[in-house]
Amino acid sequence: MTDAPAPQTLVIATRASRLALWQARHVQTRLQALYPACRVELLEMTTRGDQILDRTLSKVGGKGLFVKELETALLDGRADLAVHSLKDVPVDLTRPFALSTILERADPCDALVSNTAGSLDDLPPGAIVGTSSLRREAQLRARYPHLVVNPLRGNLDTRLAKLDRGDYAAIVLAAAGLRRLGLAERIRAVLPATLSLPAAGQGALGIEILADRSDLRDWLSPLACGETTACALAERAVSRALGGSCQVPLAAYAELRNGRLHLRALVAEPDGGRILRAETEGAPDAAEALGADVARDLLDQGANEILARLSGPAAS
Repeated sequence: MTDAPAPQTLVIATRASRLALWQARHVQTRLQALYPACRVELLEMTTRGDQILDRTLSKVGGKGLFVKELETALLDGRADLAVHSLKDVPVDLTRPFALSTILERADPCDALVSNTAGSLDDLPPGAIVGTSSLRREAQLRARYPHLVVNPLRGNLDTRLAKLDRGDYAAIVLAAAGLRRLGLAERIRAVLPATLSLPAAGQGALGIEILADRSDLRDWLSPLACGETTACALAERAVSRALGGSCQVPLAAYAELRNGRLHLRALVAEPDGGRILRAETEGAPDAAEALGADVARDLLDQGANEILARLSGPAAS
């Protein structure tokens, strides 16, 4: 607990989707337990990322579209903090904003959801698999070239509805989101990191505040998870060094094993025809340096060629 005077009121900005509300309410509950006299309220908002459902994120500006409106609420004082899926928070976040707190990570892996198949291996040639992520798409195409991978947009409930009406034979979603909404029974298989390396920060929640709110930093500090923070800093350092965005199939995943931080990352062609991989390990307090090392390794292998071709406003 911090020695700073307890807050009297805190307002959390959140997207209005069911998963985002679960995440915001989770933080709300944690804060109310820490500060029983504090009134913790939610400010529900619809972001541009929620409104554009007919195009992939890589074509309309990336995951930053999910945070802009919430940042406006921080700037104009309607909210004190914003809760995000950490993988949606841009890695180039700068003043006046700051990523103050990273909470304990849930399952970081991707999950297969299907009404007909128990695994990707069970799907017949030509079966349509839906995903919202170029990262997942590239890895799926590389391992299962006989499958058809198509874009899938919308919130989690919308994606499941598209599967249930037969638009897809299977879809791939983040396991954490399904579990958080009590939908673990929909998971037919959890995809190991060796098959689908997760996105930087996947499964973790991040809290964004205005950088000059030192009072908020103090109040929020008990929510931070040191292990998850170290892993996420390494992963996000990879993305930052490579200019990571939704336009590039990029994955980064770190784990702590016996006190050592193990980091794996990849950059791929969207069709999966070329996947560059790198990994390293080191002390957790060198997390960002480890991320930079892995990024340099990928660049030395030729990742800059993939990045240059895919990045930019016209990239798809």
